[in-house]
Amino acid sequence: MRSSLHGTSWTRFRSIPAFLAITLLAQGSGQAASSASRSRTGGGDSPWARIRNVNMLIAPEVVLEVRELEGRLLPTQKGGLAVFDDPKSFRIAIDRATTAISTASLSALLNGYTFAYAGAPLRKIEVSTHDGKLRQKGTLHKGVDVPFEMEGDLSATPDGRIRLHPTAIKAAGVPAKRLLDALGVELVKLIKVRADRGVAIEGDDLLLDPNRLLPPPQVVGKVGAARLEGDRIVLEFVGRTPKVLTPSLREAKNYMYFRGGRLRFGKLTMQDTDLMLVDAAPADPFRFNLAEYARQLVAGYSKTLPDKGLITYMPDADKVDRPVTP
Repeated sequence: MRSSLHGTSWTRFRSIPAFLAITLLAQGSGQAASSASRSRTGGGDSPWARIRNVNMLIAPEVVLEVRELEGRLLPTQKGGLAVFDDPKSFRIAIDRATTAISTASLSALLNGYTFAYAGAPLRKIEVSTHDGKLRQKGTLHKGVDVPFEMEGDLSATPDGRIRLHPTAIKAAGVPAKRLLDALGVELVKLIKVRADRGVAIEGDDLLLDPNRLLPPPQVVGKVGAARLEGDRIVLEFVGRTPKVLTPSLREAKNYMYFRGGRLRFGKLTMQDTDLMLVDAAPADPFRFNLAEYARQLVAGYSKTLPDKGLITYMPDADKVDRPVTP
């Protein structure tokens, strides 16, 4: 099935690594580093990753703000390796991360991917914030289309999902929560959702699973805290103590750094990966667009280090008409 968001196909975005899309670019420009001579960082075939201040475009209207992320790529097959041409070949295991998504981006994600399937119960979703609560508006399809509005509190569940506990529900403009309570009917009995798209209903609570909300590859991480910051939903991922990585360019503010392990892209396989992508204009977060990565690459420049590590400097995705030079 092909679904679209304002005329833009989502099919191609379903194979994008949501948190580590940049690696495809780094590998494409980093063939010179494929025989890196630095001492190995360990971890077998699973490369380590460290990301700081990067806004990743998952789709034209969906931006994932990665304030910091530390983790690694885990092959899904025993003895295998991460293959970027096959997003199901690896998982992105998060040790620690802080990410944010605007309500506008979340709305676009829910409409363009999460509920973009035949028979989806919710449509035309609009997410916003109001007085410190998360508000959702949309259309509920139950034989006929009924407009709904739900407002509630945001929190993290013990198993690492995001919980929206409704404090008010309206259907067709009429307060519905008291009626549901009086009839002893829970929301879960009225709305059926697909768990494989990262959404579940528990009683009257809406649960979002960040491990399934985004297109493949699978993200493996536990949300330890969820909060609102203006129109941003901020998620704190927690896990084991991250691997200590020292970026090639220590003074960089906005970057992606990948170290160790093997990565395959196309017909090429990198051994002992040592790649760093740096924002050429670090005054604001680095904006990266995978669909237009070649333009960003052409507008930037690369530097090979004495130990064969590679640093690539690039402009923001919306500034490729202004090439950067050393």
